[in-house]
Amino acid sequence: MAATTINDDEIARFTAMAEQWWDPKGKFKPLHKFNPVRLAYIRQHVIDHFQLDGTKRLPLEGLKFLDIGCGGGLLCEPMARLGATVTGADAAEKNIRIAELHAAQSGLEIDYRATTSETMAEAGEQFDVVLNMEVVEHVADVPLYLESCARLVKPGGLMFVATINRTAKAFALAIVGAEYVLGWLPKGTHTYEKFLTPEEISSQLKRHGMSIKHKSGVSYAPLQDQWRTSRDMSVNYMLLAEKPA
Repeated sequence: MAATTINDDEIARFTAMAEQWWDPKGKFKPLHKFNPVRLAYIRQHVIDHFQLDGTKRLPLEGLKFLDIGCGGGLLCEPMARLGATVTGADAAEKNIRIAELHAAQSGLEIDYRATTSETMAEAGEQFDVVLNMEVVEHVADVPLYLESCARLVKPGGLMFVATINRTAKAFALAIVGAEYVLGWLPKGTHTYEKFLTPEEISSQLKRHGMSIKHKSGVSYAPLQDQWRTSRDMSVNYMLLAEKPA
């Protein structure tokens, strides 16, 4: 059997919730809350890296983006609105159907595909920016996944990775707190053993020709009811990697 990043149990879990992708009060409410901080992080680093004019109405025009594990398109649509040419890929076909419908209703042209990172890499596709956000902790074969994602980045391009650290604090907050106490996420959404440290992801990306440009923690501020970047990478964090030109 050929190696695959598809985890059938994870696909089934997200397929069952697919209808709620665009409901800000539904099961994906945490992602809707999380979206502003990751969108701002992506936008600013892409503009800085490619020396773009952030004051323009479509500052990302001319760049090809891939959102791998795109779900219902919560990142694809904002990137398209900023002018990027966007491809969204997800192994769950129902997610893709939901994403296509919502994009059509929003008047956006996004190339959605029910496929995997390894399939796209084998086809030789490459993008200026690859978004790899909250996905790596759900795949079946992490080394294959990160290697194929790295291959999808053009020379001189960027990859963003967002995930959860494997720490006692992350177990307490991201699993016990978020799933069992607060009910932010359905029980079983995350498995502690699948969490990866920043060092583990960084070392694998470096092995595939990527260099780490920036790291940031992401913390929840309960009084403001919002997420913000921070120095604390012990729970949620984001990495920015570059492929040398």
